[in-house]
Amino acid sequence: MTTETDPDRDSDAGTDGKSATDGGAGTDTGIETTAAFTGLDCRDCGTHFDPDEATHRCPNADCDGILDPTYDYDALGAALDRETLASRPFESLWRYEELLPFTRTGAVSMDEGATPLVDCPKLADEMGVERVLIKDEGRNPTGTFKDRGQTLAVTAALRHGATDVALASAGNAGQSASAYAGRAGLDSHIYLPSRSGFTNKAMVNVHGGDMNVVGGRIDAAGAAFEEGLAEHDEWYPLQTFVTPYRHEGTKTMYYELVEQLDWEVPDAICYPTGGGVGLVGMYKAAQEFTELGLTDELPGFYAAQSAGCAPIVEAYNEGWDEHEPVETPDTICGGIEIPDPGASSWILEAIRESDGGAVATDDTEILDAATQVAQHEGLEMIPTAAAAASGAWELAERGEFSGDETVVILNTGTGNKEADVLRSHLMSQGI
Repeated sequence: MTTETDPDRDSDAGTDGKSATDGGAGTDTGIETTAAFTGLDCRDCGTHFDPDEATHRCPNADCDGILDPTYDYDALGAALDRETLASRPFESLWRYEELLPFTRTGAVSMDEGATPLVDCPKLADEMGVERVLIKDEGRNPTGTFKDRGQTLAVTAALRHGATDVALASAGNAGQSASAYAGRAGLDSHIYLPSRSGFTNKAMVNVHGGDMNVVGGRIDAAGAAFEEGLAEHDEWYPLQTFVTPYRHEGTKTMYYELVEQLDWEVPDAICYPTGGGVGLVGMYKAAQEFTELGLTDELPGFYAAQSAGCAPIVEAYNEGWDEHEPVETPDTICGGIEIPDPGASSWILEAIRESDGGAVATDDTEILDAATQVAQHEGLEMIPTAAAAASGAWELAERGEFSGDETVVILNTGTGNKEADVLRSHLMSQGI
C-alpha cells in the first residue's frame, strides 16, 4: 500500500528517532548469539545491558543513549587470525561471524557483503597519490551498503519476536528493509520523503512493503514515522542508531577492505557521511582489528559531505564536540542530506582519533566526480557516494596527501538507482 501525502532523494541516511519497543524480547526463535558477544553498552551512561532486555536505545531514565554491541576479545584470542580468515570463502559478511552478535545459522541473509575493492589507476594519477581504490557497495543485493546493516537488524527483530518492522529513510535503507523483512516473513512499514528516487519507491512496493510517501524531506518522513510508531506498539524500529545492529553490520566493510589489501591498512578512507552509520561502523572495526592484533594502526577516516548540508564539516572545522543542526539543507544528495545527525559526537571522535578529517564540496563538483569516475574507471557511483570521490579530489588539491598514499573511496550505492540525476547533470552541461 502506498500513501501519498504530497507529490513532490542516499547513502548514509537515517533519522535518529528515539521510539522503541522490545518486540517480545526473549522469544525462543532459534537465532543464537555468538560466543564472544557479551551484550550492549550505552555510549552515554556506560551501563551494560543484556541484549534481550535492552533492544534499542538506552532504557535508563533521562539517558536514551546509543547502545553498542560488545565482545570478549580475549575469548576470541588466536581463534580468529589471518590464516583462519584466509581459509574461508570470500562470499558474504558472515565470514566474520565471531565479531558479530548472531550466528550465521538462522540469520536473515542474502549473502550480502564480499564486495569488490576496485583499483583505479587513472584516479590515482589525477589525484597525485600512489593508489586509489573504490569499495563498490553497489554489488550488494539491493544495490547499497544498507544491506549490511539490515541483515543484522532484521535478524535481531526476528530474535525479539517482532511481526512488523518500521523505519523512515531517504530511500535506500527503506528499500533494503522491505527486502529483508520480506525474506524474514515480516511486515514492513516504510516512510520516505517525496523526493526519494523512483527506484526506491518502486522496490519498496515490489518487496511488499507498506510505503508511506511524505511531502518534504527526511525530517518530515521521520515525524510521520514517529506518529506511526505511537499508534502501533507492535512495530519494531529499524532506525540507524535506534537499533544497535545497523552500524554493527556496516563495520564489515572495513574487515573486507583490509583483507583485500593483504592486511595493509590504507592511509585514508573517504566516506559519504550523513547519519554516519558506515563511518562509525568502520571506525569500530579498525579498533577491533588492532585490539585483536590483526593490524597495528588506524587509517585516517574522512567524512565527506555536500556543502548544502555539512554539519559534521562545520563541527570539525570549528573544533566542536557535537554539531549544530543545519536549518535549511539543500543538496541533490538525499542520502547525506541529514541536517541533525544523532551520532555526531561519535563521527567526530572517529575522524579526530584517526587523524582524518572532514570535507565538503558542492553538488556540481559531486556530480562531476560521479561522471568522471564512470568515464575514466567504468564504475557507477550513486550521486550521494560521489561526495566521497569529490571530497578525495578536494583533499588532494588542498595538499592533504603527500603522494605515496593509498586512498580508499566508498561507493555506497549503485549509480543506476539515480541514473536520471546523473544524465540530467550531463545534459545541463550540454553533453
